[in-house]
Amino acid sequence: RAAPSPKMMENKVFLSFTFYSTILIIKMYIVAIITGQVRLRKKAFANPEDALRNGGLQYYREDPDVERCRRRGSLLGRSNLIPLFRAHRNDMENIFPFLFLGAIYSLLDPSPTVARIHFFIFCVGRIIHTIAYLLQLKAPTRSVAYGVAQLPCFSMALQILLATTPYW
Repeated sequence: RAAPSPKMMENKVFLSFTFYSTILIIKMYIVAIITGQVRLRKKAFANPEDALRNGGLQYYREDPDVERCRRRGSLLGRSNLIPLFRAHRNDMENIFPFLFLGAIYSLLDPSPTVARIHFFIFCVGRIIHTIAYLLQLKAPTRSVAYGVAQLPCFSMALQILLATTPYW
Protein backbone atom coordinates (compact mmCIF):
# COMPACT_ATOMS: atom_id res chain seq x y z
CA ARG A 1 0.00 0.00 0.00
CA ALA A 2 1.28 3.46 -0.93
CA ALA A 3 2.04 6.00 1.75
CA PRO A 4 -0.51 8.77 2.14
CA SER A 5 0.19 11.57 -0.29
CA PRO A 6 0.77 15.13 0.83
CA LYS A 7 -2.27 17.40 0.52
CA MET A 8 -0.66 19.18 -2.44
CA MET A 9 -0.56 15.92 -4.42
CA GLU A 10 -4.32 15.56 -3.99
CA ASN A 11 -4.83 18.88 -5.77
CA LYS A 12 -5.82 18.01 -9.36
CA VAL A 13 -4.78 21.43 -10.61
CA PHE A 14 -1.34 21.13 -9.02
CA LEU A 15 -0.90 17.63 -10.48
CA SER A 16 -1.78 18.95 -13.94
CA PHE A 17 0.65 21.85 -13.44
CA THR A 18 3.33 19.38 -12.33
CA PHE A 19 2.79 17.24 -15.43
CA TYR A 20 3.06 20.11 -17.93
CA SER A 21 5.92 21.75 -16.04
CA THR A 22 7.88 18.51 -16.14
CA ILE A 23 7.36 18.24 -19.90
CA LEU A 24 8.69 21.78 -20.29
CA ILE A 25 11.73 21.10 -18.10
CA ILE A 26 12.50 17.97 -20.16
CA LYS A 27 12.19 20.10 -23.31
CA MET A 28 14.70 22.55 -21.84
CA TYR A 29 17.08 19.68 -21.08
CA ILE A 30 16.78 18.47 -24.67
CA VAL A 31 17.71 21.92 -26.01
CA ALA A 32 20.66 22.05 -23.57
CA ILE A 33 21.83 18.58 -24.67
CA ILE A 34 21.60 19.55 -28.34
CA THR A 35 23.59 22.71 -27.56
CA GLY A 36 26.28 20.66 -25.82
CA GLN A 37 26.48 18.18 -28.68
CA VAL A 38 26.86 20.97 -31.24
CA ARG A 39 29.57 22.56 -29.05
CA LEU A 40 31.46 19.25 -29.04
CA ARG A 41 31.00 18.67 -32.76
CA LYS A 42 32.03 22.23 -33.64
CA LYS A 43 34.74 22.37 -30.94
CA ALA A 44 33.47 25.73 -29.71
CA PHE A 45 33.61 25.89 -25.93
CA ALA A 46 32.35 28.68 -23.68
CA ASN A 47 34.86 27.94 -20.91
CA PRO A 48 38.67 27.66 -21.16
CA GLU A 49 38.71 24.52 -18.99
CA ASP A 50 36.34 22.77 -21.39
CA ALA A 51 38.48 23.83 -24.35
CA LEU A 52 41.65 22.54 -22.66
CA ARG A 53 39.99 19.20 -21.98
CA ASN A 54 38.88 18.95 -25.63
CA GLY A 55 41.95 19.92 -27.61
CA GLY A 56 43.28 23.25 -26.41
CA LEU A 57 42.57 26.90 -25.80
CA GLN A 58 42.13 27.56 -29.52
CA TYR A 59 38.68 25.97 -29.08
CA TYR A 60 37.70 28.53 -26.44
CA ARG A 61 35.67 30.51 -28.94
CA GLU A 62 32.25 31.45 -30.15
CA ASP A 63 30.53 29.63 -32.95
CA PRO A 64 27.45 30.88 -34.75
CA ASP A 65 25.67 27.55 -34.27
CA VAL A 66 25.64 27.72 -30.51
CA GLU A 67 26.12 31.28 -29.34
CA ARG A 68 23.85 34.14 -28.51
CA CYS A 69 25.10 36.16 -31.46
CA ARG A 70 22.95 37.21 -34.37
CA ARG A 71 24.75 35.01 -36.87
CA ARG A 72 23.33 31.55 -37.43
CA GLY A 73 24.79 28.22 -38.48
CA SER A 74 23.64 24.77 -39.48
CA LEU A 75 22.81 21.85 -37.21
CA LEU A 76 23.97 18.35 -38.11
CA GLY A 77 24.72 19.36 -41.69
CA ARG A 78 21.18 20.50 -42.44
CA SER A 79 20.57 23.69 -44.34
CA ASN A 80 18.18 24.88 -41.63
CA LEU A 81 19.92 27.42 -39.45
CA ILE A 82 19.74 27.22 -35.71
CA PRO A 83 20.63 29.63 -32.88
CA LEU A 84 20.85 27.10 -30.04
CA PHE A 85 22.07 29.22 -27.19
CA ARG A 86 19.43 31.85 -27.86
CA ALA A 87 16.74 29.15 -27.90
CA HIS A 88 17.86 27.94 -24.47
CA ARG A 89 17.95 31.49 -23.07
CA ASN A 90 14.51 32.16 -24.54
CA ASP A 91 13.18 29.08 -22.72
CA MET A 92 14.53 30.37 -19.41
CA GLU A 93 13.00 33.80 -19.99
CA ASN A 94 9.55 32.31 -20.59
CA ILE A 95 9.30 28.98 -18.77
CA PHE A 96 10.62 30.19 -15.40
CA PRO A 97 7.85 32.82 -15.05
CA PHE A 98 5.30 30.14 -16.04
CA LEU A 99 6.60 27.90 -13.25
CA PHE A 100 6.02 30.66 -10.70
CA LEU A 101 2.64 31.75 -12.06
CA GLY A 102 1.37 28.19 -12.48
CA ALA A 103 2.37 27.16 -8.97
CA ILE A 104 0.65 30.17 -7.37
CA TYR A 105 -2.36 29.83 -9.68
CA SER A 106 -2.71 26.19 -8.59
CA LEU A 107 -3.18 27.39 -5.00
CA LEU A 108 -6.16 29.59 -5.97
CA ASP A 109 -8.43 26.57 -6.43
CA PRO A 110 -9.32 27.24 -10.07
CA SER A 111 -11.47 24.90 -12.13
CA PRO A 112 -9.31 21.84 -12.95
CA THR A 113 -10.49 21.91 -16.57
CA VAL A 114 -9.75 25.60 -17.05
CA ALA A 115 -6.37 25.24 -15.34
CA ARG A 116 -5.48 22.24 -17.51
CA ILE A 117 -6.35 24.27 -20.61
CA HIS A 118 -4.06 27.08 -19.39
CA PHE A 119 -1.17 24.67 -18.81
CA PHE A 120 -1.74 22.76 -22.06
CA ILE A 121 -1.84 25.91 -24.21
CA PHE A 122 1.37 27.22 -22.67
CA CYS A 123 3.15 23.87 -23.05
CA VAL A 124 2.14 23.36 -26.68
CA GLY A 125 2.92 26.99 -27.50
CA ARG A 126 6.43 26.67 -26.07
CA ILE A 127 7.09 23.39 -27.88
CA ILE A 128 5.97 24.90 -31.19
CA HIS A 129 8.02 28.04 -30.45
CA THR A 130 11.15 25.94 -29.86
CA ILE A 131 10.63 23.93 -33.03
CA ALA A 132 10.08 27.15 -34.99
CA TYR A 133 13.17 28.70 -33.38
CA LEU A 134 15.46 25.74 -34.01
CA LEU A 135 14.30 25.02 -37.54
CA GLN A 136 13.72 28.68 -38.44
CA LEU A 137 10.21 28.10 -39.68
CA LYS A 138 8.66 30.88 -41.71
CA ALA A 139 7.24 33.90 -39.94
CA PRO A 140 4.93 34.33 -38.14
CA THR A 141 5.04 30.77 -36.72
CA ARG A 142 7.38 31.59 -33.85
CA SER A 143 5.66 34.89 -33.02
CA VAL A 144 2.21 33.30 -33.01
CA ALA A 145 3.44 30.43 -30.80
CA TYR A 146 4.98 32.96 -28.40
CA GLY A 147 1.81 35.06 -28.28
CA VAL A 148 -0.47 32.08 -27.77
CA ALA A 149 1.76 30.77 -24.95
CA GLN A 150 1.68 34.17 -23.23
CA LEU A 151 -2.13 34.29 -23.09
CA PRO A 152 -2.49 31.73 -20.27
CA CYS A 153 0.39 33.38 -18.39
CA PHE A 154 -1.33 36.75 -18.60
CA SER A 155 -4.61 35.14 -17.51
CA MET A 156 -2.98 33.41 -14.54
CA ALA A 157 -1.14 36.60 -13.52
CA LEU A 158 -4.38 38.59 -13.67
CA GLN A 159 -6.24 35.98 -11.60
CA ILE A 160 -3.42 35.93 -9.02
CA LEU A 161 -3.52 39.73 -8.75
CA LEU A 162 -7.31 39.75 -8.42
CA ALA A 163 -7.16 37.09 -5.70
CA THR A 164 -4.42 38.84 -3.74
CA THR A 165 -5.50 42.49 -4.14
CA PRO A 166 -7.54 42.45 -0.90
CA TYR A 167 -4.34 41.63 1.00
CA TRP A 168 -2.25 44.40 -0.51
